[in-house]
Amino acid sequence: MTRRTRSALLLVDVIHPFDFDGAKRLLRHARRIVPALLRVREAFDTADYPVVYCNDNFGQWRSEASATVRACTKPDALGADFVSALAPRASDYIVLKPKHSSFAATPLELLLGWARVKRLYIAGLTGDSCVHATAIDARSRDFDVVVISDATASETAARNGRALQQLVDRDAARLIRSMAVGRSFND
Repeated sequence: MTRRTRSALLLVDVIHPFDFDGAKRLLRHARRIVPALLRVREAFDTADYPVVYCNDNFGQWRSEASATVRACTKPDALGADFVSALAPRASDYIVLKPKHSSFAATPLELLLGWARVKRLYIAGLTGDSCVHATAIDARSRDFDVVVISDATASETAARNGRALQQLVDRDAARLIRSMAVGRSFND
């Protein structure tokens, strides 16, 4: 009998203020992936696997996660609808990160070790930066890395596609679509 590989979902930078040049372009693509992100999160809930929000601290060194969520869901916030749809629940874990990779200067690796995670599914924003950096760092730590292609967005579809293909070309991750996530847990 084979033992199931313990998996975790990393939702990268989905709690976002969208307050930079190019934010409107990113938000347009981000809104399109909400159904896929929710579908994936539900698959992890059903399997009773951890969901970890890995989110930028936006240079706010005295911040904490709930303050970041509140700021990004204010009615006048550009991406409030996006962030509200994906807001963390009480059962989710939240790791604030100071840089692109979710592993850089964070307790993420300790959390994943405690949870006995061997396979990481990664989705969120942005495929050509923070998702990419997180996937590379996860692979360098010997995790089995899966990036959910239709649940990842960048400012342009072309940049997102190139970044995801680089992960495959470098053997850093495999790509799957959100509909296949639940079925892939025993692969």
